[in-house]
Amino acid sequence: MKLHAALARALAAHQVGTMFGLIGDANLFMVHSFVHEHDGKYIGAAHEAGAMLMGFGYADLTGRPGVVTVTHGPALTNTLTGLVEGVRGRAPMLLIAGDTATESRGNIQDIAQRDVVLPTGAGFEQARTPASTLDDLAIALRRAVVERRPIVLNVPSDFMTADVDYREVPLRLPHEQRALPDPVAVAEAAARIAAAKRPVVLAGRGALHARAAVLRLAERIGAPVATTLKARDLFRGEPFALGIAGSLGGAATQEIIDGADLVLSLGAGLNGYTTKKGALLAGGRVIAVDTRLEAVPPTAGAVVLGDAGAVAGALVEEADLRGMPARPFRTPEMAASLAAQEAMGERPRTAPGTVDVETALRRLDEVLPERRLVVSDGGRFMMESLRFIRTEPGHFVLPANFGSIGLGMGTAIGAAAADPTRTAVLVTGDGGFMHGGVAEFATAVREGQDLIVVVCDDGGYGAEHIQFTRRGLDPALSLFAWPDLAALATAAGGEGFTVRDEHDLDQVAKVIAGRERPLLIDLRLDVEHITPMP
Repeated sequence: MKLHAALARALAAHQVGTMFGLIGDANLFMVHSFVHEHDGKYIGAAHEAGAMLMGFGYADLTGRPGVVTVTHGPALTNTLTGLVEGVRGRAPMLLIAGDTATESRGNIQDIAQRDVVLPTGAGFEQARTPASTLDDLAIALRRAVVERRPIVLNVPSDFMTADVDYREVPLRLPHEQRALPDPVAVAEAAARIAAAKRPVVLAGRGALHARAAVLRLAERIGAPVATTLKARDLFRGEPFALGIAGSLGGAATQEIIDGADLVLSLGAGLNGYTTKKGALLAGGRVIAVDTRLEAVPPTAGAVVLGDAGAVAGALVEEADLRGMPARPFRTPEMAASLAAQEAMGERPRTAPGTVDVETALRRLDEVLPERRLVVSDGGRFMMESLRFIRTEPGHFVLPANFGSIGLGMGTAIGAAAADPTRTAVLVTGDGGFMHGGVAEFATAVREGQDLIVVVCDDGGYGAEHIQFTRRGLDPALSLFAWPDLAALATAAGGEGFTVRDEHDLDQVAKVIAGRERPLLIDLRLDVEHITPMP
């Protein structure tokens, strides 16, 4: 058969059921075969950048490879931001990229594609010959799973029409194994816990599967529990849940963590946001539990390598063997202060035609579908939305690993494709939506996805507005007269609704309940009254 048909058949054999991409000369026949001969689902993006983010959203939510295909030259260069996002987000992804024909010297789209890909941190596999390409595909897909990063399989366009003999090539993936901790390291950690008076347990994404074990450990040692941003809502409803650690935490949360004399971090990425620019790590008070030594900051006071659940269980056993008493750190007064910080305080009066951001987001959280997955774009609005638009643990995707805005729409489409049983809720800023959301909103409409886009619309680029304002400069350069976003959503085949006042907020529940197509809710916000990024 032709190689394009063999590749499609191999993808199906490797249990790839969904592929994202944009077709061109080098991949259109493979995609056609994948869809029409193997009943694969293909979601065609309006732009290669969107396709790459769709693969990221799918991979980040499921842990399974997000498979993307584009053609050559500018199509590949359009994926670079998504490649970096996937690398830094540790997402298993396969990008099947076409390349110009091997004998072509004058193709206007020719570029050294390996040299373009490698600086992103992604891996690169070259299809060596038409006959070897099925082996090369298996190697690339295996690397994506094992290395947890995007791998680009580069296939020259003239290979696709070559005749090859199809054969099954196994991936030979290793079985998942739970990393058990070293008893010596556990004993040393337990000794440090026993000496602490004000311990705090911090759970990250690596502990999502171990909620019960982490709570058991926290209760055993008398510690309140906090999470990183990516593990948000893991302990929602618990009386001693601190919420998100770092700059997103409430006043009571920050006071408790700042006053802790030991922080037991389980599967948490101890970046500058979680640690308040490293302040949490000062004095060596952090015990870091992770499966990867390279993920642990050198300033951590102690390290235990192992699965978060296994380490939590081992520490409970060690505490019992030592007869370690629980610390009296968790008090009714602490629980009361944590409950009080969840209440909404007095809010500022906003400009006419706008609503208060916290009031609006709290109201939306009440009326959005309970079975939801949440995707947050990057931007100043995150300081509010990440606190008030909740979700269930493991159903949150944050495409902000590269610090870019505008990655949310593609990510939300990929996440919605991965779990169509839930309503996908994208929270984005107006600048981020104009970056990449407009074109791909139409993709969500075409795919008939259950998607609600909440645009926190302050009329420009909020972070830059703050920079100008703080320095006494004219912030007008950061402001934009955007088109009517609700009208854009309607023109794209979806539904749109603009919230400018309390009356509009009162109508939101009815709009959400009656939606039949992807819905965009444009929250008009006062640019002067949104919490700045730290």
